[in-house]
Amino acid sequence: MDPVSLIITALVAGATVAAKETAEKAIKDAYQGLKTLIKKKFEGDSFAQGLVDGNPEDIKQVENLLEGKIRKAAVHEEPKIIEAAQNLLDKVEEQPGGQQIITNITQNISNVKIAAISGSGDVSISNITEHGTSKQD
Repeated sequence: MDPVSLIITALVAGATVAAKETAEKAIKDAYQGLKTLIKKKFEGDSFAQGLVDGNPEDIKQVENLLEGKIRKAAVHEEPKIIEAAQNLLDKVEEQPGGQQIITNITQNISNVKIAAISGSGDVSISNITEHGTSKQD
């Protein structure tokens, strides 16, 4: 799995498992730690930081946008972030049904082509680029 996919998969898996009442503290801590590291790289970009805090469905919907933000901020080049993402995925995989969660995420996340965001506050989006083609309304 490439580093960007690893990070996005870890965010979705962490959000999925950490939201459960039965989630272990180690998973919640690992998920929170990963988000903190990523948000630090997104310092000054509150929109990107908000993407990291999304629920699993939101993250899946904005996967292409999040991928672009990760690449632009070179999040995928930070060894600590890669290590934290892998650590979180390892912890999720150890849980009953954890491997299935990860498999479902990796199968579904790459098929998402629609970017949609819900929330409140001021947001400005322009020049969203996918595979080298600028898409504007």
